Amino acid sequence: MKRYLVLEDGTVFAGEAFGAQTTTIGEVVFTTGMTGYQESITDQSYANQILVFTNPLIGNYGVNLDDAESLAPQIKGVICYQLARRPSSWRMQDTLPNYLTQNHIPGLQGIDTRQLVRKLREHGTLRGMLTDDVTNVATLVDQLKAAHPTAGIIAKVSTKSAYPNPGTKRNIVVVDFGIKHSILRELAKRDCNVIVLPCTTTAQQIINLHPDGVLLSNGPGDPEEMTDAVKMVAEVEKHFPLFGICMGHQIFALANGAQTYKMKFGHRGFNHPVRDIATGQISFTSQNHGYAVAKDSIDREQLMVTHEEVNDGTVEGLRHKRYPAFSVQFHPDAAPGPHDADALFDDFISMVDQQKEAQN
Repeated sequence: MKRYLVLEDGTVFAGEAFGAQTTTIGEVVFTTGMTGYQESITDQSYANQILVFTNPLIGNYGVNLDDAESLAPQIKGVICYQLARRPSSWRMQDTLPNYLTQNHIPGLQGIDTRQLVRKLREHGTLRGMLTDDVTNVATLVDQLKAAHPTAGIIAKVSTKSAYPNPGTKRNIVVVDFGIKHSILRELAKRDCNVIVLPCTTTAQQIINLHPDGVLLSNGPGDPEEMTDAVKMVAEVEKHFPLFGICMGHQIFALANGAQTYKMKFGHRGFNHPVRDIATGQISFTSQNHGYAVAKDSIDREQLMVTHEEVNDGTVEGLRHKRYPAFSVQFHPDAAPGPHDADALFDDFISMVDQQKEAQN
């Protein structure tokens, strides 16, 4: 069955359909990851985006519940060059096409993904539509130009009510901007009793819980929309050790006077080299973001830059000079991806423990 990708500039790619039979609109983005397609598809940071895989074959090991980063994927489509015809793995519980059908997500295979990715690299992120009907492309393009697929998206993916991830020893509050399950796994490994709170949580609500530390999760969309969260962080960092990841990093920067900007096509993949400025050590990292912190906007009296992306110099880490608070743009939980940076969770726990000891 034929299916089409229509871009806002009028370009049409024709290929073969798989997954759900539905029409969707989203931002078209690409990931350079060689594996981990299920983790990417279920990452809430891809909410309302159509995900293009540069690896030519996906679906070869199926899907399973253990590798999901959320229970309800929010992406608007999957595009690849070739879908595996006979997936096989001892861990497999379902095939990728069936999984996408169950979650109402359309897929498209058989197009020249190299040509599409080159267009996105040259022109930047574009809005796109997956559809089985292109009888009137001009009308579809008008719909795309009027669409704002990621506006207000964090409110959609964040939890609506608090819930626990039970543990022992350390009480950690996690503010959910689109959290990945792997963050909760890393905290569980480190004896943390976690309460996950909505993105609308106020500083006073967090203070009332008397946590030992606060973690700001990853998430999709434009950080400058999160004005209330920025105010919350500006107050919370004065009281508790704080660790921001991805969207949490950007909100932490905004809370301390910095600015963010939309990147041309973002960082999405598991092979991004990041330099620790203090040590010079290079880590390969998992990344998924379309916005970044503007280096020139950082108040050096409040924040210091701790990490930078080797390829383009993007700000990848910040630390507060007065409060026990830091953040990174990449994903130290790295699911999937390299584990070069997972020691940052240990740094956060060490900061929490030192603060507890100082108060006793």
